[in-house]
Amino acid sequence: MENIYLLMIIALAALAIADLVVGVSNDAVNFLNSAIGSKAISFRTIMIVASLGIAVGAVFSSGMMEVARKGIFNPGEFYFDEIMFIFMAVMITDILLLDFFNTIGMPTSTTVSIVFELLGAAVAMAFIKVIADGADYSDVVNYINTSKATAIILGILLSVVVAFSVGAFVQWVSRLLLSYEFQKMPKWVSAFFGGAALSAITYFILMKGIKGTAIASESFSWIGGMTIKDFLEEKVGMIVLVNLVLWSVVSYLIIGNSKTRIYKVIIAVGTFALALAFAGNDLVNFIGVPIAAWQSYEAWQASGVAATEFSMGVLAQKVPTPTLLLFVAGIIMVATLWLSKKARYVTDTEINLASEGNVKERFQPNYLSRSIVRFSQGLSTATWDLLPKGLQKRIESRFKKPNIILSEERSYELPAFDMVRAAVNMMVAGILISIATSHKLPLSTTYVTFMVGMGTSLADRAWGAESAVYRVAGVLNVIGGWFGTAIIAFLASGTILAIISFGKGAAIAVLLFASLLLLVRSYISYQKRTKKIKEEDRLNRAESSSLQGVIEESANNIANVIKRCNKIYTNSINGLAKQDLDQLKKNKKQGEKLSSEIDDLRNHLFYFIKNLDEASVGASKFYISVLGYLTDIAQSLEYIGKVSHNHVNNNHKKLKYNQIRELKEIDHKLTEIWNQTKHAFDERSFEKIGQVLSQKEELFDLVSDKVNKQIARTRTEESSPKNTTLYFSLLLETKDLIAATMNLLELYFQEYDGTIEPAKIENNNRTL
Repeated sequence: MENIYLLMIIALAALAIADLVVGVSNDAVNFLNSAIGSKAISFRTIMIVASLGIAVGAVFSSGMMEVARKGIFNPGEFYFDEIMFIFMAVMITDILLLDFFNTIGMPTSTTVSIVFELLGAAVAMAFIKVIADGADYSDVVNYINTSKATAIILGILLSVVVAFSVGAFVQWVSRLLLSYEFQKMPKWVSAFFGGAALSAITYFILMKGIKGTAIASESFSWIGGMTIKDFLEEKVGMIVLVNLVLWSVVSYLIIGNSKTRIYKVIIAVGTFALALAFAGNDLVNFIGVPIAAWQSYEAWQASGVAATEFSMGVLAQKVPTPTLLLFVAGIIMVATLWLSKKARYVTDTEINLASEGNVKERFQPNYLSRSIVRFSQGLSTATWDLLPKGLQKRIESRFKKPNIILSEERSYELPAFDMVRAAVNMMVAGILISIATSHKLPLSTTYVTFMVGMGTSLADRAWGAESAVYRVAGVLNVIGGWFGTAIIAFLASGTILAIISFGKGAAIAVLLFASLLLLVRSYISYQKRTKKIKEEDRLNRAESSSLQGVIEESANNIANVIKRCNKIYTNSINGLAKQDLDQLKKNKKQGEKLSSEIDDLRNHLFYFIKNLDEASVGASKFYISVLGYLTDIAQSLEYIGKVSHNHVNNNHKKLKYNQIRELKEIDHKLTEIWNQTKHAFDERSFEKIGQVLSQKEELFDLVSDKVNKQIARTRTEESSPKNTTLYFSLLLETKDLIAATMNLLELYFQEYDGTIEPAKIENNNRTL
């Protein structure tokens, strides 16, 4: 039986490595977003600074390991075998939960995950023990550190509200002080801001860095015989004041001829500080449980007592974590930071929600987000009207953004927000985490950094009338995911603990194998989705500023749409013929995806028109018309895919043989037409468009003939109203699809008319 615990230690070590990888992928959002979003420093520099912060923070994190041993439950109430089952359940749950959130690109809290997993597993084990002993259910509280658990839950709730509110207030004041043209402010203003930001971040580094080292508990005569830890906590005012003066002077010297330098320094130092805090605070979330399990195993082996009788009161003692293990963990975290694509996917969520520019919104508005926006707008208007007109004008002048002439290409190169907001994000997050640390209040670094970023976005007017409902919906989704994490972690960990407790070694083996399969499946699914995002058929936005350029660029999109048209329409007919629900379901999603991409092109018309030169304004009319016809095509395909899927999904009668044969006849003719069209656009042989247009009447006649035949069938032999409705819907929508396609080709042929020789025009028989 002893071997099973050794195998469990080995399995926990492997799970710790995997947890480090998925954990860093999730928590990279905490310390990368402000620097990446502002584009103040290069991505390579950001990664180097963050890597140094992680490495230093990992080595200083020894003191934080206590939470896994005694922070949530009372270890003396459990025996060794029970503790090992708790730790195994926690690690299996944690890695699966974090990987799920990474895969969907939602930042969650590793602190909350591990806490509620420990709580869920401990409660489940406590219930098992209480039931086995025949004791009262109320005795379960004796096994749990209820005061700590309550403090953590309250810390979660408070951190969300406080971080958002403080972030919004500080950003509003900072913008009043610096405006959007902060480069033009007097040196002393930028120096004071730099001094305040750097002093806050420096104190944060001291609190989260030095406090985690052994030297923090030693006393020194030069600070009155106090320990460094006590000195940092008790002499806050003096430390901050000295830092403020020192860093203000340094900031003034750094500014020199460029006022932006100090902001770049703040962002770099802030990135280092938050990375250090992440490693120092959150490393326990990834390796705290395996290390506690290993130390428990060592204590049990030395005792010579049976695993079912050895009390784990030893975990209540403070045991130092070997520095070598911390260093190795830091190396794994740094490597993950550089290599993980999921980490960058998670960071996109916050940057998207905080962006000042016009981005493709990831979240759809809901009733709650609309209600919050309406209420906020009404409150804002009422408050604003109370201010004197002169004060209103002065405030508006500070929030007036500089008029930047945007090009389509440059709109993607511009930062999501400026360096002032990035600096405020770093400063406020550092201050709040430092205050919580000094008062021994548990909180989540993810919650704090994310909500500070959202608060500064609101105060900076990044959430305008065109984006507010989407951004608020996004924040609500993320917050909902956070609290969902706690519930899921608690229930899942408790369930897995129960399975392990009753199944012992066999259950652990099955669960580990299932976890491996789920992780592999998640990885494959993520790779497929990433591949789809990068696929060559994806539509591209027009960037040219001339009519001829737009014609050339649009040709690629038209070729792609035609290719996908052919595939979606054919799959709809084949799916109906075979009653293949899976094929129809996938085909329906492809139609929705095409429609979404075309909507994205339409949403970007603003930048396209801004990019045009005076001599090419006509290009805007052409491009708008092209998008209009592409929209009609996509809507027809989406409708055909939807009604085909619904018919089979609702188990209605299969279409008759003659109906399928007629639809395939239309599909065959359309495939021929679409292949010719795609070839014309791929090869830029635009004179061949006329050959396609010459078949327009033939296509319409073919569809009309099928309509007439179905009318005759309906009057004589058709008995299924659903089949008749579906068939007529397909034919009429196909007619609309053909009309939209031909209108698009006619538009293109007319615009390209100037480059085609007159003789070729006659041969192509353009008159239909």
